[in-house]
Amino acid sequence: MSTIKQTQPPQGESFRDHISTVDEKSGKRIWVYPKKPKGRFYRWRTWLSWVLLGFLFLAPFIKVNGHPLLLFNIIERKFILFGVQFLPQDFHLFVFAALTAIVFLILFTVIYGRIFCGWVCPQTIFMEMVFRKIEYLIEGDAKAQKRLAKAPWTAEKIFKKTLKIGIFFLIAVLIANVFLSYIIGVDQVLKIASEPISQHVGGFIAMLLFSFAFFGVFAYMREQVCIAICPYGRLQGVMINQDTVVIAYDFVRGEPRGKLRKGQTDSDTQKQGDCIDCKLCVQVCPTGIDIRNGTQLECINCTACIDACDAVMDKIGKPRGLIRYDSYNGIVRGEKKILTPRVIAYTVVLGLLILGNILLLSNRSQVETLLLRAQGQLYQHVDENYISNLYTYEVINKTEKAMPVTFQLAEGDRKKMSGVRFRIVGDKQPVAEPGKAVKGVLFIDIPADQLQSRKTVLHIEVLSNGKIVDRTKTTFLGPIK
Repeated sequence: MSTIKQTQPPQGESFRDHISTVDEKSGKRIWVYPKKPKGRFYRWRTWLSWVLLGFLFLAPFIKVNGHPLLLFNIIERKFILFGVQFLPQDFHLFVFAALTAIVFLILFTVIYGRIFCGWVCPQTIFMEMVFRKIEYLIEGDAKAQKRLAKAPWTAEKIFKKTLKIGIFFLIAVLIANVFLSYIIGVDQVLKIASEPISQHVGGFIAMLLFSFAFFGVFAYMREQVCIAICPYGRLQGVMINQDTVVIAYDFVRGEPRGKLRKGQTDSDTQKQGDCIDCKLCVQVCPTGIDIRNGTQLECINCTACIDACDAVMDKIGKPRGLIRYDSYNGIVRGEKKILTPRVIAYTVVLGLLILGNILLLSNRSQVETLLLRAQGQLYQHVDENYISNLYTYEVINKTEKAMPVTFQLAEGDRKKMSGVRFRIVGDKQPVAEPGKAVKGVLFIDIPADQLQSRKTVLHIEVLSNGKIVDRTKTTFLGPIK
C-alpha cells in the first residue's frame, strides 16, 4: 500500500460542470452501456429485489377482512393500509405520517447518503434487476451491446431489438396493471382486462398510458430519471456532509493511480497508490460516472463499483475496500462519526413524530359524527312544555359492518335534565353502511323547565345496536330567561 497521504482528491471540480451522460460539444445524450456487475453486493441486492418484487406483485391479491392489503384509491378518496380502511376524514393521519416519512428519509440520508436509491428504489430495482438482466440475456454484455448498436440493420439485429422491445413492453404492461391494482383494486383491473374494451374505455386508456409511460422510462429514459427527474438526487447535496456514509473512493490509499506493468521494481510500486486505473468502476456504473471524482448527484449507491474494484484488488493481491461505504472524514482521518448534533436533532424530531403517529392511530375512532344545528333556525315551541331545535347529522362508518344509528344524551347530561327526546326525520332508522356515511335530519326536544339559559351545551352519545360508538356535542337554543 502506498505511504503517500493526501487530504484532497487529485482531480479538480471541473467534472461537476456537466452531466456525464451528455456530450459537452454536441449536447447530445451519451448512451450508457454498463458492464454486467457481479460480486457479493450485487448478489445481496438481487436477493432483496426478488423479495420486494414478490411483495409488489402479490400484495394486490392479499385481502384482509375482505379488503385489499393496500389500496390508494385517490379517485374515490379511499385508502386501505394493511386491511385498515382510511377515509377522507382521516387525512390528518396521512399528513402526519408523510411528515414522519420525510424526516426519516432526511435522517437516513444524513447518516447513510443515497443508499435507498441503490437498494430499495423501484426505479433501480426494475431497471437493474429486471430490464437490464433481460438486455444482457438478449444482447450480451456492454461490448456486445455497443457492437450491436453500431452494426447495420441485419436480420439478427432486427430480431434481437424486436424481441427486447416486445418483452420490455409486455413487462411495462404488467407493471402498469399492478400499479393500477393499488389504485382501483385488483378485482376492477381483472374486470377491465377480461371484459370488452367498449365497457371500460376509460380504464383501458389509463392502462395504455401507464404502459407506455413505464416502457418509456425503462427502455429510453433509464438513468436520466435518477439524474434529471428524481428530486431526491438533487436534495442529497444539502443533506449529506463529511460525516455521511456514502460509496466513496479512498483517494488517500489509491492515489497516485497508475497501471501495473511487467518488470516494475518495488521502488516503482511504492510510488503509486493501489488504484491501477483499470476503469472497471466506471464501466459498471449504470449512470456513467467516475466514482473516483468524489460524491456526485448521479451516484445512486448501487455498489456496482465496489464489487468491480474488490474483484481487481483480489487479483492484484491488495486488500478490498479501495471503494467502499465510508465518509469523507472516515477516509481522510480514519474516523466515522455518526452521532453529530444534526443527526441527534433529527432523531429527536423523528422520535416525537413516531410517538405522535402511534397516539393518533391508537385514538382513531371507528365512527365519526358531525351534528350541527340547522343554520338560520331558532328554537320552536312544540307544545306548552317542549322547546325544539332542528339539527343535521352525518355519521361516518369506518368499519366493515353496517351500523344502525340512534342518539341519546350522555350520562352526565341525563342526570341534569330529563324528558329529552330525539326525533329522527324519516320512516326508517338510519344505517351507516361500511365505509360510507349516513346523513339526515333530527329534532331534539327539551322540556322548557329544564333549560337554565338561552344556550345549553349538550353532550350526545351515538349508539349502534345498544353500544356507544361515538360521542359528540352541540348547542341548544332556548328562550331568554
